[in-house]
Parts: sequence; C-alpha cells; structure tokens
Amino acid sequence: MPTTIVTTEDLMEFKLELLEEIKKLLNNQSGSGSGSKKWLKSTEVMKLLQISPGTLQNFRINGNLPFTRIGGSIYYDADEINKILMENRSNHKCE
Repeated sequence: MPTTIVTTEDLMEFKLELLEEIKKLLNNQSGSGSGSKKWLKSTEVMKLLQISPGTLQNFRINGNLPFTRIGGSIYYDADEINKILMENRSNHKCE
C-alpha cells in the first residue's frame, strides 16, 4: 500500500476549499435570496408572531406549528410559518 505525504500547503488548500463549500451551503439555505433565514429559533418565532413562550409551546403540542428538535434547540421552518399564516388569513375587518 503506497504512502501519501500530506503537506501544510495541502492542508491549507483543503481548508480553503472546505470554507468555500460551507459558504455555498449557507447561501443556498438562506431561501430565495430575500435575506430571510430558512430556520428560525423559538425566540425569533415568538418575536415574529408576537406570542408568549406558552402560546408557542401550545402550538407545538397541538400540532399547529411543525418544528424540528436538534439537541436542546427547537427550529421552525420560516416557509412553513408563512404558509400557515396565509392559510389562516382573514378578509374580515377588525372592530
């Protein structure tokens, strides 16, 4: 089995290539280029919807708002939130 020697220059080149790939992935995840994020944390969703932590928890429990849990963090799909808002939009005037 032949031995391959990895130089410092090889490692630097790999690092730069890896950073470029990560940047591309992050840019692709940012959505349609509108500057909005694809995934929102709970605090961001509460601020966006102007709701309390308890209300957000109730939305999760009742299945009103889909979420993804990774470790101790909960993430919400921004597109899904917009879809739910549009589906529940009312044309009635508020009094």
